[in-house]
Amino acid sequence: MEKILLKTENLSKSFSVGGVMQHVLKNIDLALYEGDFTVIMGASGAGKSTLLYAVSGMDTPTLGTITFGDKEISKFSQDELAVFRREHCGFVFQQIYLIDGMSLMDNVLAAGLLVSKDKRVVVERAKKLFASVDIPEEMYGKFPTQISGGEAQRVGIVRALINTPEILFADEPTGALNSQTGLDVLNTLTEFNEQGQSVVMVTHDMRSARRGNRILYLKDGVILGECNLGKYKHNDMERHEKLSAFLSEMGW
Repeated sequence: MEKILLKTENLSKSFSVGGVMQHVLKNIDLALYEGDFTVIMGASGAGKSTLLYAVSGMDTPTLGTITFGDKEISKFSQDELAVFRREHCGFVFQQIYLIDGMSLMDNVLAAGLLVSKDKRVVVERAKKLFASVDIPEEMYGKFPTQISGGEAQRVGIVRALINTPEILFADEPTGALNSQTGLDVLNTLTEFNEQGQSVVMVTHDMRSARRGNRILYLKDGVILGECNLGKYKHNDMERHEKLSAFLSEMGW
């Protein structure tokens, strides 16, 4: 039986825009499972990023509950949420947000040392992660402005994984990259998922979505449908056709 990492009940999020309430998420019941590569899709404004930010503790819901393990994180204070994110979540964004004035290694250590005070252990884990994403040792001392966008995103993945998060959240991680560097990042995420890393990714891109084993389609703040593709296989046309048919059915 699959282990539930995180679940929501009646999750809702509303904003006031010009005095008019906008209901972005509406009573969402959702479970995220250990080892899954979950993809969240939907048209612009469907609530994809809002859902990701809510379940990851980056934003608080208007109504409903979010439970991680035996902890109801939707009741946490902002300080408690900050600790929760550092210890249990990793984040990869479309904009990479590396600190320009710090080397690549220091960008990663800055995140790792927030959780572990043993610098030697953090450095060793960073080196292993850098090697796994093909960032050689001679690049550790470089600054973000001295590397390509694809390399920077791979460093961002290392930073996201340095504290061994239970869930890696990715919001359009290839959105600012060209086709080849985007493919490199997708391959990296897939490899980590194959090693057991749970991933939740927001995307509007079919190529990216095919990497998921579970596709959730949002429309007007609700989960309209779900498609289960199984584990990713390269050049799997049946997988592509199943996802295409599902998205067509959803009105994509």
